[in-house]
Amino acid sequence: MGILKPFPSALRRRWRRLDVTGFEEALIEQTADGWRLTGRLEAEEDGLARLSYVIDCWSDWRTSRASVNGHAAGAPIRFDFKADGEGNWALNAAPLIQVGGALDIDLGFTPATNLLPIRRLDLGVGRRAAVRTAWLRFPELQVEALEQWYQHESPCVFRYEALVDGKPFRARLDTDESGCVLRYEGLWEAVPTLTGVSP
Repeated sequence: MGILKPFPSALRRRWRRLDVTGFEEALIEQTADGWRLTGRLEAEEDGLARLSYVIDCWSDWRTSRASVNGHAAGAPIRFDFKADGEGNWALNAAPLIQVGGALDIDLGFTPATNLLPIRRLDLGVGRRAAVRTAWLRFPELQVEALEQWYQHESPCVFRYEALVDGKPFRARLDTDESGCVLRYEGLWEAVPTLTGVSP
């Protein structure tokens, strides 16, 4: 049994990048079928990227659909993911076999998607779990499977680990009481949102 507090029916978050110039605005809200995350990002990383996304999840936070649109390095971007919640994925209507077994989408340009495995696993403090995600790398914008681990170190602190190109990556994630990231070590930090502004 985890200790995360129930997620609010709607939550806005604004983050700023810590390593390059960039920001993101996101809205996480409850829907009739589960949860929806919508956001928009602007960042200077290998050129200017302006991206927006929508992610739909079932009530247990498994990803069902995700779309990413916008421009990066002057080129148009469009990704449409569909998942059945059992580890089978499609991208732009074609089977995405290489991410088989993944239950979560991981968009490499936002801390919003760390919420999905954090909520889905609902780990007790001291517990650790492996996660396989469908990862959209950024700024490369390539799709691949990514093996990750989450450890719940204290009520509002998680340790995130992943193997990226065979090399270990580690970061501390500071969250609110419902598991939404407030600070992603070295990359993102939450800042106050403007009331009434939609992503």
